[in-house]
Amino acid sequence: MLKKSYSSTGKFCRVTFRVPAEFGAETAALCGDFNNWNTEDKPMRLLKNGDFSATVSLEANKSYRFRYLLDGERWENDDQADNYIPNDYGSDDSVVEL
Repeated sequence: MLKKSYSSTGKFCRVTFRVPAEFGAETAALCGDFNNWNTEDKPMRLLKNGDFSATVSLEANKSYRFRYLLDGERWENDDQADNYIPNDYGSDDSVVEL
């Protein structure tokens, strides 16, 4: 799930990424082209309801590919992404458009 909040200037957007508890993960990391797909750069915080969440400030008027890495081994897309683009590994990447 994605939640977007633009800065007053409109140059940046704080995007909150959320992995629902139904995914059944014990850990989650947010990976994307905004952090060079670094699996350790953006660990997601476990919420009381079992969801995972991470917020990132990104430059507006761009689109970014991303995926969630669950339990260090399972890649998942966001079911509410703005778009999906095929990647080099035979699956799709989620896309957030700002």
